Amino acid sequence: MIGYLKGTLLKKEEEKVLLLVNNIGYEILIPAFLMQKINAKKTGEELILYIYYQQTERQPKSILIGFETQEEKKFFQNIISVAGIGPLKAVKAINIPINEIAAAIETKNLEKLKTLKGIGESAAKKIIASLSGKMEKFATHHSIEYKIEETKKELKNQVMQVLINQLGHKFAEADKMVEEILKQNPEITEPEKLFEQIYKK
Repeated sequence: MIGYLKGTLLKKEEEKVLLLVNNIGYEILIPAFLMQKINAKKTGEELILYIYYQQTERQPKSILIGFETQEEKKFFQNIISVAGIGPLKAVKAINIPINEIAAAIETKNLEKLKTLKGIGESAAKKIIASLSGKMEKFATHHSIEYKIEETKKELKNQVMQVLINQLGHKFAEADKMVEEILKQNPEITEPEKLFEQIYKK
C-alpha cells in the first residue's frame, strides 16, 4: 500500500497531478482546496504528498488521492466513513479548507455544507449526523497549522525583501539562504533572529 510519495511534479490537470517518483509516474487525484496551492507550483518542482490508497474487488483500478498533511488525510477518511460518500465523491466535495468544513459540521451549519461540490441537503444531514462531535480537532488544529504557515511565509518575504533590495543579493541566492536557515531553525519567528543566523553562517 502506498501512503507517502515524494517526487517531481510532471503534469497538472484540473483534478489530478502526475508525479514522477523513481522513474515511475503516479496519477494522483487532488482535492480542489489543495489543487489551488499546487497550481502555484511549476512543473519540475518537488512535491510531497500523503496518499490515501484504495483498491477493491468492485473497483479493481487503484485510486490514489493526495494530501499535504496527515491531518488532511485523516479528515478525508472520516468524511468517506459517511454512508453514500465514497472517495471519488469526497475528493470533489472538499473544495474549501478542512477547518471550515469541520467547523460547519460541529456547528451543524447545513447551508455551509451544501456549498461543497456534489453535496445536497440529504448528504449534508448525513455528514452532520455521522461526524458531529468528532470534528473539533480538525477545526482547531488545521486553523493553527495554517496560521503558522502564513506567519513563516511573511517572515521569509520580509527578510528576502531586505536581502534583495537593500543588500544586493540575487533572488535565488536569497531564497536558498533563508530556506536553509529556516529548515535548521524552524523555531525562528522574528526577522532579526533570521538575519543573525544567516550572517553567522
